[in-house]
Amino acid sequence: MGKPWAAPGQVIGLLGGSFDPPHEGHAHLTLEALKRLGLDQIWWMVSPGNPIKPNPPAPLAQRMAAARALMQHPRVKITDLEAGFGTRATADTLKALQKAYPLLRFVWLMGADNLASFHTWDRWPEIMARVPVAVLARPGQRLRALTSPTAQTFRKWRVPTRDAKHLAHKGPPAWVYLDMPMRHDSSTALRARRADR
Repeated sequence: MGKPWAAPGQVIGLLGGSFDPPHEGHAHLTLEALKRLGLDQIWWMVSPGNPIKPNPPAPLAQRMAAARALMQHPRVKITDLEAGFGTRATADTLKALQKAYPLLRFVWLMGADNLASFHTWDRWPEIMARVPVAVLARPGQRLRALTSPTAQTFRKWRVPTRDAKHLAHKGPPAWVYLDMPMRHDSSTALRARRADR
């Protein structure tokens, strides 16, 4: 697919993952991020495969089609940028994005469950140093997320919730934790249900 387009200076939220399958929780997080972070667009980056997950996901084309069917919003783009860049690790993807789109501002979006395990990601301090990060609440994850090694290491760079709309304009490292109405959807649970049929 072609590269997504954005006007110079726009703020783009990046939601990466295998989206295997995409679900209403992804959509809910996306809409909350658009509303609360002052983003111009959100790009879903459907990955070819997650390097820290043991089982390969469904085919990329299938997951892209499912994501497009679920998330139909004029400010949300469904992309396969990682496949185009040939990257798997988030640090490498962000480096490639910043090279490809030097006039855009990026904010990395993730659920609180990801913050809880973020210190297991490849070169996680580099990710925090590259772009501001917005962490959105997930059921049962607040305490684990906010006491995680990443939250502790970068605690002095945490941005107050009231300043969330300005996060993209703060030099990294900068991160915010956003409480929000929660959904219990999970790709893992949906895959398990599918396998039980």
